[in-house]
Amino acid sequence: MKNRILTPLLLTGGLLISGWASATVATYQFCSTDGCRTGGSATVTSDYAKTKYPIVFAHGMAGFSSAGPLQYWYGISPDLVANGANVFVTQEASFNSSEVRGEQLLNQVQQILAITGAAKVNLIGHSHGSHSIRYVAGLIPNQVASATAVGGPNKGSPVADVIYNLSKIPVVGSTILAPVISAGVNAFFSLVGISSGHYYDQDSLAGLNSLTTAGSAAFTANFPAGMPTSSCGEGAYVANGVRYYSWGGTSKLTNVLDPLDAALVLTGALIPGDSDGLVPRCSSHLGQVIRDNYAQNHLDEVNQTLGLVNIFAGSPVTLYRQQANRLKVAGL
Repeated sequence: MKNRILTPLLLTGGLLISGWASATVATYQFCSTDGCRTGGSATVTSDYAKTKYPIVFAHGMAGFSSAGPLQYWYGISPDLVANGANVFVTQEASFNSSEVRGEQLLNQVQQILAITGAAKVNLIGHSHGSHSIRYVAGLIPNQVASATAVGGPNKGSPVADVIYNLSKIPVVGSTILAPVISAGVNAFFSLVGISSGHYYDQDSLAGLNSLTTAGSAAFTANFPAGMPTSSCGEGAYVANGVRYYSWGGTSKLTNVLDPLDAALVLTGALIPGDSDGLVPRCSSHLGQVIRDNYAQNHLDEVNQTLGLVNIFAGSPVTLYRQQANRLKVAGL
């Protein structure tokens, strides 16, 4: 048997090729406005998800890149890397307006373009992250190959409407209770942000307002690309050179072992018709709708909590691998 030859370490655009000549180990990166760092690694076993341009993830409200051992895109990043993708996981403020979070993502996308030397990126956003990727695609479309929204409240959410309106009730709401609750939420998620790698100012009421029906409509007036013009149709598949995709779920209680499913059952009761517990089925539409009724709730869409998802519906991780392959076949 031939001796294996130890090769030097080579770091290029998020890929770490190390160790033995017969094995390739690739890393995925955690980013913030401070820059990017190695988040984890996987042995590359195929090129099924090897897109032309890097894949950049944008988390949703109350999200993070990682907090201790918990990763927002649970199991998704290493799977994509193992299948040849170049992955960057961004961190924005857990709570803030769509515009503030969009600027934070824009800053990181520009860093990623500089780090990799790539001409474009493929953006994937979950929940409020769908607004972030639409913001970036709207401002620098020549540097964005695709924008994929997963469970995105692109037309807002009745849940946000109800909670935001409650916060404005005189005395009980805006003058006493809402500021106290908001301050507590902001402080907690500032700590989450620090544990995830970067401190961001948090503004839970601004974030909530952005996801109301009215707030989302105002955002769409400025960033209409890919948005449907009918109540529950598809949007333009390509706008300003950017390909738009989306998918979402219509289940709420999917795994009795997940303690957060009960909360989604309660919030889902505020939404008429089908939803994933937080986002109405039709609100998730953007560009080409791959599917809008997966047997997933809002957390299942990112394989949370810790993979406690619908065991009869297949792993959500597969959907991201398939989307990467879809982008690869499209030359993106």
